[in-house]
Amino acid sequence: MRLRLIPDETNFNFFGYAKITFGGSIVLLVASVVLFFSMGLNFGIDFRGGTTIRTDSTQVVDVGAYRAAIAPLGLGDVAITEVFDPTFDDDQHVAMIRIEAQEGDESVASETIAKIEAALQAIDPSITFPSVESVGPKVSAELITTAILAVAGAVLAIVLYIWLRFEWQFALGAVVALAHDVGLTIGLWALFQIKFDLTTIAALLTIVGYSINDTVVVFDRARENLIKYKTMPLVDVLNRSANETLSRTMMTSGTTLIALVALLVLGGDVIRGFVFAITWGIIVGTYSSIYIAKNIVLMLGVKRDWSKDKKPTGNQFMDIDA
Repeated sequence: MRLRLIPDETNFNFFGYAKITFGGSIVLLVASVVLFFSMGLNFGIDFRGGTTIRTDSTQVVDVGAYRAAIAPLGLGDVAITEVFDPTFDDDQHVAMIRIEAQEGDESVASETIAKIEAALQAIDPSITFPSVESVGPKVSAELITTAILAVAGAVLAIVLYIWLRFEWQFALGAVVALAHDVGLTIGLWALFQIKFDLTTIAALLTIVGYSINDTVVVFDRARENLIKYKTMPLVDVLNRSANETLSRTMMTSGTTLIALVALLVLGGDVIRGFVFAITWGIIVGTYSSIYIAKNIVLMLGVKRDWSKDKKPTGNQFMDIDA
């Protein structure tokens, strides 16, 4: 006896609420673009340049006291955030201090970092500094360009793969689904001002790969059914294909989410942003494979048979009886 989360045969009408699902996605995608240009992204130290200092203390973090201790150094706007994690000990209190690169400097000078550490130790003798990370403005600018090229290159390679394996309608459906997933992720980051750094870019590339994998499974079944059911309406063929792959889709996404939720709760603050991005990406990626990519294919239409036409062999007199 085996566990069945999804029946072997389902008959959900995935296109029954297309105006809500597809239309709602368009609205959310437009909202994400507006948020990106109006609020911008909260770029991490990787993309802005500067220094991030991680502190660890047995005393409770007093952000006001930390800021007052650093203020006399004249470093401009300093961001101080307390880090919470269920894996920390009861007497472990962690904070992240972010200092943007000073004008004319590639990063915060080591002498300045020493002064910051001395100022904080003056108000909290138990404080330690487990890590100090610095990135120069030139390097951060190059990282932004490289990140954009990496995501664009991955999407382009995937589109070419889909185009060669299927038809251009499927390729366009896949790229719209990928734009949907990446766009909603960036919109969420802009809305909540979640730190956007290199780990987020890695997560975006992972989302692109996961989303297209699920989309290819649905498309492959759709191609088989288009050949098998030559007279069935296209909308019914796509619905049937989604239903036939639904069990596989839900099991794959479900088991992956179980592992990600465990990492999200127990993995610690260092990887939390990366794991959260992938978790969100799997949810929207699964959604887009069912409700976005197939809708584009339905709108464009596809040919119903990929079998090659068999041309008769012989000459013009082959059909004449002797």
